[in-house]
Amino acid sequence: MIKQYKLRFYNFRLVLFLVAISAIGIILVGSARDDLRSKQLIGVIMGLLIMTALSLLDYSWISNFQWILYGVNIVLLLIVRLFGDSANGAARWIDFGFIRFQPTELSKIIIILFFARFFMDHEEDLNTPKTLAKSVLLLAVPLFLILEQPDLKNTLMMLAVFCILIYIAGLSYKIIGGTVLILVPLIIIFLSIVVQPNQKLIKDYQRNRIMSFLYPENDEYSDDIQQQNNSKTAIASGELIGKRLSGSDEVTSVNKGNFVSENQTDFIFAVAGEEYGFLGCSLIILLLLAISIECVRMGLRAKDLSGKIICCGMASVVALQSFLNISVATGIAPNTGTPLPFVSYGLTSLVSLYIGMGLVLNVGLQSSAYNKEIRKNSMNQKEDYL
Repeated sequence: MIKQYKLRFYNFRLVLFLVAISAIGIILVGSARDDLRSKQLIGVIMGLLIMTALSLLDYSWISNFQWILYGVNIVLLLIVRLFGDSANGAARWIDFGFIRFQPTELSKIIIILFFARFFMDHEEDLNTPKTLAKSVLLLAVPLFLILEQPDLKNTLMMLAVFCILIYIAGLSYKIIGGTVLILVPLIIIFLSIVVQPNQKLIKDYQRNRIMSFLYPENDEYSDDIQQQNNSKTAIASGELIGKRLSGSDEVTSVNKGNFVSENQTDFIFAVAGEEYGFLGCSLIILLLLAISIECVRMGLRAKDLSGKIICCGMASVVALQSFLNISVATGIAPNTGTPLPFVSYGLTSLVSLYIGMGLVLNVGLQSSAYNKEIRKNSMNQKEDYL
């Protein structure tokens, strides 16, 4: 369960990137809402402690409980479905009184961990119809429960993450090509239906967000596009170094003007652009990119397929969420309400990401220690032979 590791094998570079991006998150959340700064700080400290503890636990031992974790995930999502606390028209939280917990965020990590072990166990027969059907069915259950909250963005994002996981596991290119040929027409048909006024495939507010993105000049959707327009204005107003660093006393469109709602979560990038300008935004993007690259790099050196999938899965979550959040804030994608990893306010999301990073760090420890042990054993065998 717990192994003895060499401290020099610990990826302190990744830890440094995580601390840096989290510190920026604390500053930006405090700028957006001063009363949330201390809560974000507590979340970061809690996340770092959990990450450190998990980084010392053998991820292979944890993955032995894959079916228990899968069951816990389904139970939590069912509790949300039946007794969840609602906000903004969606039941996505479990309210414990002293804290509200969003199981969907933890579900992302559990799904990655589950399929990391599942695909490794089925490495030899991954491309058989039986294994593919089983994996799709196992994914469909939690995704259906997430979609019913409703939470379309996380449903689609986890579907994308699953595609990355199964590709890393060794999915045949023939199957990939056939799937693409089927999916492209289906996506076109889906989009042609959802733009119709009386469609039943998605909720009305989801359709309005898509329509406001496609037809921003239409007055009918002006309310839906207004937040993104204000977000772009705020980012542009920060110019090179931002209003905070330049000492500007102008009324800001995000914080003081209150023209963008949920600026501490969905539009935190607008706060960064306005207060710290192009340089601040670039620093955030580079740190998130560095975290994703470090995860992939450790995955390439993992001792087994399970470790490789865990690392690449976490890299895809960080990269996809970052891309979606920044795309929404800059107006190049419809409003999805996706938080910016390690920056946006939200303790469940923050701690869940740190849980995933703890697993990634352990994969890195195991790969370094494992490779060293292999080299040592190989040298010993050569000496014995001679």
